[in-house]
Amino acid sequence: MKPTHRSTNQREEEILRALQRAGGSCRVSYLARELDVSNETIRRNIRTLEDRGLVRKVHGGVHLVEDVIEPPFQSRMSTHADEKSRLAAAVAETISDGDSVFLDIGSTTAYVALALKERSNLFVVTNSIFVAQTLATRNGNRVFMAGGELRAHDGGAFGAEAMDLVRRLNVQFAVFSVGAVNAEFGFMLHDLDEANIARIAAENAQVRIVVADSDKFNKRAPVSLEQSARIDLLFTDAKPPSSIAEMLERNEIDVIVA
Repeated sequence: MKPTHRSTNQREEEILRALQRAGGSCRVSYLARELDVSNETIRRNIRTLEDRGLVRKVHGGVHLVEDVIEPPFQSRMSTHADEKSRLAAAVAETISDGDSVFLDIGSTTAYVALALKERSNLFVVTNSIFVAQTLATRNGNRVFMAGGELRAHDGGAFGAEAMDLVRRLNVQFAVFSVGAVNAEFGFMLHDLDEANIARIAAENAQVRIVVADSDKFNKRAPVSLEQSARIDLLFTDAKPPSSIAEMLERNEIDVIVA
């Protein structure tokens, strides 16, 4: 068997993707073959995923818990569209002509980009082809598109080139979508690469904003956005439940309900 150099988080993400491809349920031996690791390695990762509520073990196999894999970008764009439009308008009110902003690849962030179309002279950093196409060549904007291969399912660019660009450009605002807002784990994402980009963008921004509709409350996703990201503001469409409100207060994150 070939040695693997994947981190634990990367392998867990690969297990979730393999489960999705298999229709949500498969045997441990299938996952071991797919990931080219031992059955025992898969079992260890599955125990961790089960502790996090992402999978459920059965005799000889494992089931994927619903809603932990993110739907395709176009599907997410049409989900809760009215709420996302209201949130995007509220975020756009905080951003003025000439400001600098990082926008990630999330569908809610895409609505923010649409809400910013009437702004001028923006300095935009993004790894989203949708954001770049929406705001480039408009009103004197300068748009810096992170390099790397574009992913087919969301038009996002990732890899060393993308992280290097985001690391070198400082912005006033960084705007992030998330897959879940969890009282125990905080803000959560569906993808480790997205979390890595978000952490770097947060480190190079003056104000860090998460935009999430209330459907994300008390959900789970595979990857936690580390508290080192130091989020400042959460824009949402409903008052968070008490457990999440306590998490936000503990981390000194202000809430704006649109």
